[in-house]
Amino acid sequence: MSGFVPLLHSAAMSGTVRIERDGSIGWIVFDQPERRNAVSAEMWRQIPGAIEAFAKDDDVRVVVMRGAGEAAFVSGADISEFEERRRGGGGGAEYDRESALAFRALVGLDKPLVAMIHGFCVGGGVALALTADLRFAADDARFAIPAARLGLGYSAALLEPLLTLVGQAKGLEILYTARRYRADEALAMGLVNAIAPKDALESLVRETIDRIAANAPLTLRGVKVAARELAKDPGRRDNDKVEAAVAACYDSDDYKEGVRAFLEKRKPAFKGR
Repeated sequence: MSGFVPLLHSAAMSGTVRIERDGSIGWIVFDQPERRNAVSAEMWRQIPGAIEAFAKDDDVRVVVMRGAGEAAFVSGADISEFEERRRGGGGGAEYDRESALAFRALVGLDKPLVAMIHGFCVGGGVALALTADLRFAADDARFAIPAARLGLGYSAALLEPLLTLVGQAKGLEILYTARRYRADEALAMGLVNAIAPKDALESLVRETIDRIAANAPLTLRGVKVAARELAKDPGRRDNDKVEAAVAACYDSDDYKEGVRAFLEKRKPAFKGR
């Protein structure tokens, strides 16, 4: 992946979450390949900072999550830490708090978020992929949520995105059986948007994200804000926030540029303001 500018790196033995910028594209890399990118407690702690860096960077239009190496997107939470960190009591509560903050940061990002999935996408890896707006998978991707084989509990907040995306019957099948699903099965149930041969996955993702990044950032933000509010119960929706995002589009220089470019039959040059 030439052209990347690394922004954050930690050489911690428990893995790291790297962020890289390639022009208008930001990359979040789950990096613990010796454990198939299992997410350690330290990695959960790093996710909010990675999201904040891209949220504040106006040059970044789209953010993509991927796993380091060739074996996995994310193979779940790092089970080797569970006896120490998730045995219940204060330690378990702190671990759950940190992972909840990571998920909240990912879901709260106002820019398009994409998951590029290859190899194992298991447990917490599926949960991370579900925070993305779009998911693209290699044909070698394998999906599973093995909580029932580990005795783990999944909160309603973690289950809701899965059941909403694939439907309750298919979602419960995934959870009850804890079996592994192929990429084509994931596509058929709507868990991913598209699949590609592994060596063509990055090209597919880049074509999509480049197309997204060329569009008006304020419009993209407005769409994401509206979609997030529509996912809530009607009584909890912040309609004022949606209307403010719409108004920001019409008040922007980008709106004027978009109309002008259309009339002049040229590509618009959006600035995000």
